[in-house]
Amino acid sequence: METDITITVATKAHLIYVDSICRTIAESAQARGTGIAGRSAAYLRQKMLDGKAIIATLKNGQWAGFAYLDVWDNGQFVSHSGLIVAPDFRRHGIAQQIKRALFSLSRCLFPKAKLFSITTGQAVMNLNSQLGFRPVAFSELPQDDRFWNQCSSCKNCDILARTGRKYCLCTGMLYEPLPSEKAG
Repeated sequence: METDITITVATKAHLIYVDSICRTIAESAQARGTGIAGRSAAYLRQKMLDGKAIIATLKNGQWAGFAYLDVWDNGQFVSHSGLIVAPDFRRHGIAQQIKRALFSLSRCLFPKAKLFSITTGQAVMNLNSQLGFRPVAFSELPQDDRFWNQCSSCKNCDILARTGRKYCLCTGMLYEPLPSEKAG
């Protein structure tokens, strides 16, 4: 495996990878048998154009991993979403590098925001914990209908709907800036 991987904020130059990223996300969800809310190629393209995505690429022009952020409740919350590593590059620490870069980007762009992630994956939960995220009830997450409507493409959405958005198979994790970080 090529080890010369660049982790960077995605730009217009990375739009060529969007269709492959979307395919890989869908295939991963199917293979794992877990619920992952799908995002359109247009949605991911916009994240790249807005400077709200991280991508891992190799010198040979291949993409190795990707993740993006969204802003909710007028900047009070930032979600980390879409973390995916291409199958050939899994188990090499790329997800951790992407997650750390996304965390740094989020803190840079929105230093006072609470960061959160919703996942069914133990690996993502571990990465979140390493960064200071803690498991929380869904009531501590944004209540914006736009956010929760994104779950509608997940195969487990019926659980969320039946429980009035209180429970799901996903775990919500939250990072809250320290008071000293919020003041700066």
